[in-house]
This record gives sequence, C-alpha cells and structure tokens, in this order.
Amino acid sequence: MRISRISDKQWQAFSWWFSDNGRGRDAIICDGAVRSGKTLFLSLSFAVWAMTMFSNGAFAFCGKTLSALTRNVITPLLPMLKELGYTAELCQSRNRLVIRHGSTENLFYLFSGKDEGSAPLIQGVTLSGVLFDEVALMPRSFVEQALARCSVAGSRFFFNCNPEFPAHWFYREWIQRCDEKNALYLHFAMRDNPSLTDELLHRYETMYSGAFYRRFVLGEWVSVSGAVYPFMDDSSMFPPVPDVLFQSYCVSCDYGTVNPASFGLWGSYSGVWYRISEYYYDARREYQSRTDEEHYEGLVRLVGDREVEAVIVDPSAASFIEVINRHGRFSAVKADNNVLDGIRRTSSALKDGEIVICNTCEDAIREFSLYRFDENSSHDSVLKKNDHAMDDIRYFVTYMFGRDDDFCCLSADRSKEEI
Repeated sequence: MRISRISDKQWQAFSWWFSDNGRGRDAIICDGAVRSGKTLFLSLSFAVWAMTMFSNGAFAFCGKTLSALTRNVITPLLPMLKELGYTAELCQSRNRLVIRHGSTENLFYLFSGKDEGSAPLIQGVTLSGVLFDEVALMPRSFVEQALARCSVAGSRFFFNCNPEFPAHWFYREWIQRCDEKNALYLHFAMRDNPSLTDELLHRYETMYSGAFYRRFVLGEWVSVSGAVYPFMDDSSMFPPVPDVLFQSYCVSCDYGTVNPASFGLWGSYSGVWYRISEYYYDARREYQSRTDEEHYEGLVRLVGDREVEAVIVDPSAASFIEVINRHGRFSAVKADNNVLDGIRRTSSALKDGEIVICNTCEDAIREFSLYRFDENSSHDSVLKKNDHAMDDIRYFVTYMFGRDDDFCCLSADRSKEEI
C-alpha cells in the first residue's frame, strides 16, 4: 500500500512523537470527522514509535470489539508495515501481533474494551504504550486500567475517536484538559483526508444533517436534540404507492400489547424499498388490548396473498415470534435493536432514496413529526414515545441494508517525502 499524498493534519498525527510540536508530550488525542484518515495514521505512528523507541517491549492495541479492531486498525496497518520494511505476524487465536525489524522485536496485545467487565482482562500486564481506537465507545474503567498498565519509562498513550455528546467523560477529562494531561490534541475534519475526491466529500456532506452532520463531517462534540428526522417534515417525502409490480416483499414489526404494535409492509422495485401499507394498533387509543394471535391475524391481513421474504420482529417479542413460527407461514427474524446506529442508517437510507415511506402509512407519517431526541439526557437517547413505527422502520433498514457503524480509511495519499 503506497501513500503518495498526506495532509498536514495526518502528518502531524504520524510524526508527533519526534516533532517539535509533540516531543515531550505523554499522549496524543486525534478526534473528529469520520473518513478523515486519523485512524490509519495514528495506528501507523503507534507501531513505528514503538519499534523505534523500544525492543522486546509489550504494547496494546485496544478497540471496542476485537473484530472491529482487526478490521479497522490491524488489517489496514499490516501492508503498510510490510512496505516500510517491517515483518508482522498476527496470531488471532491468541489476540497478539508481533512486529520485527532487524534485531528489534515487540509484542502487541489486542484487547476489547466493550463493557465494564473488560477492565479485568488487561490487569497484570506491563505495557510500554497503548493505542485506543474509538476510545469514546469504551467504558472509563477499561481505559483507566489500561493506562495504569503503562508503567515503563517513556511509555505514551495514543487516543483516537469520533465525537459523542459533549458531557462524555473522555471529552471532559482528556480533550478539554489536554494541556493538564500533557497531551497533544489534533482535531480532524473530513476535508483533512486528501484521498477523498470532491464527489465523495459531497456524498458524505449531503448524507447527514443537523447534529449528525456536525459530528460526522465537521467532527464536533455536540448534543443530539430536537427532531430525529427533521428532513421528513416535507409532505413530498411521502409519495403515493407506485403503480408497479413489486419484485419482493418484507414486513417489519414493533410488537406491543399495552404499547402500540406497528407492522410495516415493504415492497421492492428497481432497487428501492417502499413502505406501502401498515398495521398499527394502539390499545390505549382503542381501549382494548389484543393477544398475540390477534396481532398475528393483523399481520396476515396486512400481507394478504403476497409471498414475503421475512418478517423482522422486535427481538424482545419472544411470544409473538413463537406464534409466527408456530403457524409456519412466515419466516420470523429477530431485529437488530441498536437504536442510534439504526437511526443513523435509517437517516441515510431515507435521504439516499433507498427506502420510501408512502402516504398510505398514516401512523408512520404522524410519528415522523413527533419522534424526538431527549434533550435532558446526559447521553444520546431518544424519547420512548411516538416511536413504534419508527422502530419497525429502523428494524427493516438494519436487516435489509446491514450495519455500517465502523468507519476507517484504508489508504491515503501524501505530498511529503516517503515515510
């Protein structure tokens, strides 16, 4: 993997430990926009720093999950190390990477910091340095335990993350106090990556709006507040059902007994999925609850004589999933219920025209106008009301289009001399 162009900000992330700007610092923090190249250049900097300053040392690459760490950091890093003359041996079964150059050899452990139970996994090891990929997604207990492991003289910390909400502990403790922590802070915008063409920049800049635009494109730590889908307040976003022969069908379900149950019928035509009809039953509004079997009857009426690919169901609705499977007509699939990731993906799908909500879906249209983020929460969350059609739409998107919650830059060009 040859790098021919690099931005000033990317070069700073790579060279900080031997440059006048960063020499003498204990840590570096790279935050900001997605697709800005910060992950690639910080991980390369970490490996080259370790191989230059230490031999027979132990280090740690830390990620939210081992699979994300391998995919977003280790896999892009290996060919770059090879091109620079290093040899690297990855042993995934033991979660470790050995890097060699001449007589110098260092061991890099791979750790997952996914939850509060992760902190004990890193106890006991002595480290000469640690890199945290997406540190804002890790619990504070894990991060602080990893930092405490760096007791070797000359050890340093490498932090990388996309922004979260401004009350986040890492933002308050490290970014706002970077001088106290003796850390070099580099903030990245998407345009700090010269490998992105004008067409790709335009694509990403139009993909998001509101707080998500400020976070993902500008790289700002801002609160997510107000309408979840503000662009859906335009009636043109809800066209009539197209007069076409749909190629396939699918149903998404948010199940409720006391709370509303919302089922959406989707039809696919020419690469676009249309939500063409819905079943929405609010027990409070109707003053009468329905059983699982009655909701199943509503599902059957919604589908009619169509053949559906799958019925995607709220994963907590075990009894309703059992009813669907017992009848044997439909294939029930448990939905992915990661709320914020699903909202981001749904927002993109709506903007890109991958999905269309037809004007026949009156309760979904009503919820789009009412669905709100919780402005009083200390972390990103949505208000748990007017969200039932919103949930079934989100279930459909994450099932049909898959998860896209990791961002990485696999290559970039640079204008300075070869590293």
